[in-house]
Amino acid sequence: MLTVKDDSVASFRFLYYLMKTISYLPGDHTRQWIEKYSKFKIPLPPLEVQQEIVRILDRFDTLVNDIAQGLPAEIAARHKQYEYYRDKLLTFREKSA
Repeated sequence: MLTVKDDSVASFRFLYYLMKTISYLPGDHTRQWIEKYSKFKIPLPPLEVQQEIVRILDRFDTLVNDIAQGLPAEIAARHKQYEYYRDKLLTFREKSA
């Protein structure tokens, strides 16, 4: 079993995100970390990949939860979507004779 004591093998932020994805509901009153949770096997990609995943998830979290950044990004995305569909609706094929 891998025990992470520093950030040379695993990014703690990566482990944080990964642990949030584990679906586990305790069924009894045992010591969950020692008895169950610590025995879960988790994928551990290379450190560079972990850091890239963390960068993407942090950015996504900021866009979703920080209204100052997320709202302008959402408005810009909806504006692009509006322009795309407007152009599709207003583009007519030439009528052949």
